[in-house]
Amino acid sequence: MKRKLQNIAYLLMAAALVTSCGGKKQTSEFPDWAWADFQRPEGINPIISPDTTTFFYCPMRQDSVAWEASDTFNPAATVYNGKVVVLYRAEDNSATGIGSRTSRLGYASSDDGLHFKRMSVPVFYPADDSQKELENPGGCEDPRVAVTEDGLYVMHYTQWNRKQARLAVATSRDLQTWEKHGPAFAKAYNGRFIDEFSKSASIVTQLIDGKQVIAKIDGKYWMYWGESDIYAATSDDLIHWTPVEFLADGADPSHSFSQHDSRCKDNDEVARVLLPIIRPRVGNYDEFLCEPGPQAILTDAGIVLIYNGKGDNPERLGGHDTMYQGGQLLIDPENPTCLIARTTRPFISPSESFELEGQVMPTCFLEGLVSFHGRYYMYYGTADSKVAVASAPQK
Repeated sequence: MKRKLQNIAYLLMAAALVTSCGGKKQTSEFPDWAWADFQRPEGINPIISPDTTTFFYCPMRQDSVAWEASDTFNPAATVYNGKVVVLYRAEDNSATGIGSRTSRLGYASSDDGLHFKRMSVPVFYPADDSQKELENPGGCEDPRVAVTEDGLYVMHYTQWNRKQARLAVATSRDLQTWEKHGPAFAKAYNGRFIDEFSKSASIVTQLIDGKQVIAKIDGKYWMYWGESDIYAATSDDLIHWTPVEFLADGADPSHSFSQHDSRCKDNDEVARVLLPIIRPRVGNYDEFLCEPGPQAILTDAGIVLIYNGKGDNPERLGGHDTMYQGGQLLIDPENPTCLIARTTRPFISPSESFELEGQVMPTCFLEGLVSFHGRYYMYYGTADSKVAVASAPQK
């Protein structure tokens, strides 16, 4: 009975949160704030495919491994020294089935955002280091990368030891030499999230003189994270992150706070709950799960967050059991937990052969976004097998 009442309270709080945020009704399929004009360039895709000829000496197996022989997908993207750099997830040929191989991150660079040269060895992988218990044997998966104004690259990625997925942080100055900092939520709320399932983080960025850099809002860094529901988190240093929770038990659900809020210290009577920015929508393209995509961008209209929506209704998916498609959110920058609008249909869907068939069925999984030479370039995984690009003019 108590759990039932808690669930009812949770739903009421979620409804109150939407009301308090002043959500606006969307009247068109693609409103002015959305970036609906991404196009796949002719004759370019896929830009990265599996390669059986490259080998890497794995420090964990102590053996030479064809590290990108099976699949190459789900890329991060950024700009370094005037070039677009894509960090892509590569799976070896050690086993079959999703989650059964080892994932490492490969490095590819481009002068034009379309044609890439790849390094022959990975730049990020499970090693005999402080994170080996969390990353081996499953590996390092699904990165997102953003950069500060002074050139510090911050990467969020999924640690997968084949038992538990954890969102983790690493930093670099050159995208090849990395310092691993461990799980992003390790210190939040006295470690309460350390063993909770977490993945997929999108840091809020902004364009300054044409360069896409990490933004601060009211003195804090913000990111969106989660799989199924999408949540928010904040940080003071880009290393340690705190999921945004809300007061329960009759408190104002529109008030968010960090673990440092004086009203929550040493007060066991105050309940705290995670409330999502969005949840899956029954009857829509994202009815099964929602997952953040590439870096969010602070625009004149608000924070635009590209996300991945998974559907699981074959009648709405042309007979396919599941499908990942791209959606977009507009979030209030004055309160980055408040949703303003949400696209009612996907702006990119699987249509090409390499998007329709691969390790999984139809998938466009969006993870990388860069501002480069006056255009946006979006990099995404196709059917968990290859990497592709789509481009749009900057507004």
